[in-house]
Amino acid sequence: MLWHKLTDLSQLQDIQSLSKEQSANGLTVLIFKHSTRCSISSMALNRLETRWTDSEKIPAYYLDLLQHRDISNEIAAMYSVEHASPQVLLIKNGVCVYHASHTNIAASDILEAAK
Repeated sequence: MLWHKLTDLSQLQDIQSLSKEQSANGLTVLIFKHSTRCSISSMALNRLETRWTDSEKIPAYYLDLLQHRDISNEIAAMYSVEHASPQVLLIKNGVCVYHASHTNIAASDILEAAK
């Protein structure tokens, strides 16, 4: 899985723009919020990475919550999604169209929701 590190608030505007470009082709953008100190978060990340295929052409952004809590807070506000960790969001045309957290994070569910 090719991750783009989410490390700056300005990248959220890039994600918004990219999600609008992607939606013209029926595609989304993925954000994965990860806590490096949480075993459930590590498990969810591992399950996602081992079951993901990049053939879907969905750009994937990885956020380290411990380093960038401000970005996580802005994501929650921007997309009206309560913060959780781990958490995955799919953004399409500037809107969160799917989100899941903890053991509900599954590559198959994400890919189905991205269609």
